Amino acid sequence: MKANDLRRRFIDFFVSKGHAEIGSSSLIPENDPTVLFTTAGMHPLVPYLMGEEHPSGKRLVDVQKCIRTDDIDEVGDPTHCTFFEMLGNWSLGDYFKKEAIQWSYEFLTNPLEKGGIGLDPKRLMVTCFAGDSDAPRDDEAADIWETLGFKRYDKASPEDRGLIFFYEKKKNWWGPAGQTGPCGPDTEMFYDTCPELAPGEHKKGSSEFSQKKYELPGWGGKCHANCECGRFVEIWNDVFMQYNKQADGSYVPLKQQNVDTGMGLERVTAILQGMPSHYETELFAPLVEKIKELAKPTEADLARYASIADEELRKKTIELDTERSLRIIADHIRAATFIMGDAWSVSPSNTDQGYILRRLIRRAIRHGKMLGISGNFTDVLGQIVIDIYGEVYPELKRNQERIIAEYKREEEKFQLTIEVGLRELRKIWNEENCKKEFTVVDGAKAFYIYETYGFPIEMITEELKKIGYEIDQVKFMESFDKAMKDHQEKSRAGSEQKFAGGLADHSFECTMLHTATHLLHKALKVVLGDDVNQKGSNITAERLRFDFNYPQKMTPEQVKQTEDIVNEQIQRDLPVSYEIVTVEEAKQKGAIGLFEDRYGDKVKVYKMGDFSYEICGGPHVEHTGQLQKFKIKKEEACSAGIRRIKAVVVGAGM
Repeated sequence: MKANDLRRRFIDFFVSKGHAEIGSSSLIPENDPTVLFTTAGMHPLVPYLMGEEHPSGKRLVDVQKCIRTDDIDEVGDPTHCTFFEMLGNWSLGDYFKKEAIQWSYEFLTNPLEKGGIGLDPKRLMVTCFAGDSDAPRDDEAADIWETLGFKRYDKASPEDRGLIFFYEKKKNWWGPAGQTGPCGPDTEMFYDTCPELAPGEHKKGSSEFSQKKYELPGWGGKCHANCECGRFVEIWNDVFMQYNKQADGSYVPLKQQNVDTGMGLERVTAILQGMPSHYETELFAPLVEKIKELAKPTEADLARYASIADEELRKKTIELDTERSLRIIADHIRAATFIMGDAWSVSPSNTDQGYILRRLIRRAIRHGKMLGISGNFTDVLGQIVIDIYGEVYPELKRNQERIIAEYKREEEKFQLTIEVGLRELRKIWNEENCKKEFTVVDGAKAFYIYETYGFPIEMITEELKKIGYEIDQVKFMESFDKAMKDHQEKSRAGSEQKFAGGLADHSFECTMLHTATHLLHKALKVVLGDDVNQKGSNITAERLRFDFNYPQKMTPEQVKQTEDIVNEQIQRDLPVSYEIVTVEEAKQKGAIGLFEDRYGDKVKVYKMGDFSYEICGGPHVEHTGQLQKFKIKKEEACSAGIRRIKAVVVGAGM
């Protein structure tokens, strides 16, 4: 079964169960500062999980584009992707655990002629939440699985398959998308990739990734659903959104119980095609083949393996490293192409989403150089991604010219960076210093070059050897790894501080600032012209940040005029209301907003008196007078052709 067939089959199955099909939202979370990218299907639907009315009803089904960078070091193994598609069905205060679990089982195991994908139920394992001080053990979900023929592991015989395992929160709890918001216990479905093995027997001899220990207490070291030997692959996750996580870490019941499910398209496609990983499927194969065609490693490229004396080991190591680099390049280029093809027009930069994008592209370039790829190549690979996905995601074709231009520009910039980095490296380690310090042990300096200029560690060590240095490999890598770990901890702490709070908690401060973005958006159109459109938004409880397209810096007079227009609408105390209309009606009435394919037949449009009419999911204040006063704190460049305004309102950081 091809990926396109799986997408359609999933949608059709849940449409037959009364769900309305909706399109994918942007990869950039709208008005949410808690994460840089849409990391899961639930992210765009948080307002509706919190109780907002969705234009398409209480039962939804979609395929959501997602980006996750916390697994970036795992990319290259058989299951992890930076960009992935999440198939999901949703209940917004409608059905709950029984229907969700039964339908998941039906879709997985029903034969093709009955709308399913025909997986062998004997190859499935399921998991449930074990319970803790925040929430009880999910026996309700386990009971439902038992009616479908599964057995609790603590009551099973050694030869049994089809077991139910219980795990703690880090394994069987989902959400919130940010620091606060809707969340709850989940039940997960795993597929046995080695049915020829006896129950409880571990997968052996895996060269794809390291086998780590994750033993289940009381299970005697036997293989289980979450065992990290690689035998079982998670394919679906049903989340039961029962709680709202508060800023203080406590959990309170949601006013409505929701279901949020997610099935990874790439993983299931590989399983249905009998492939060892998603890289062998049609979603990646054309990319991988092109990379192999471009890769022409020279003796200099392979010199880093010279220290491996055993010929067979050296050959195997080269094969594994080559395979990993092929996969990383394919993965990162696919993710970068989707980020640049997004409706919010992200470009490589040194901040926020642009920083992640730049890191993905440059990491792909570095691995390309390690494979001996000469000249620019990312634009060629980006075009292949557009060709693979252009029919399913037409925004890639619409933005094709910009995507290719960005790739070419970034490769040129990176080449200049490498030249500057080489000069910096030569300042630290040169022929004169080599005479004094022949053996290099300080990997912290190497990490500085790695982080600042994007040099892979292999390139750094090769340059050191060219100069004449010897390297104490153990001490060098120990200090390099320590410097990297320290940097990651600082970055993580800074990110958590930067993106703490936000719309996910629906605080009144955030709600006021979110409402203010509507007034600001319209005011900018009045002052700068109707071609101005929102290109991103980030809201904390203290301030709003609003990105928009405009080719030059706003004048002080334009900033003042924009601010005055917003305050005028606040003083008018306009009523804030919404209506649910068709997309065509919204366009005819002049609604502001991105008319993406994500919308179903109808959209929710918020109206602020006779001033603003904008597509949005909320939340909003009841009348504009609640904002009291609006103040623009800063207007600055964000990226090429994109400006950024930071502003506050009284009661939210004025």
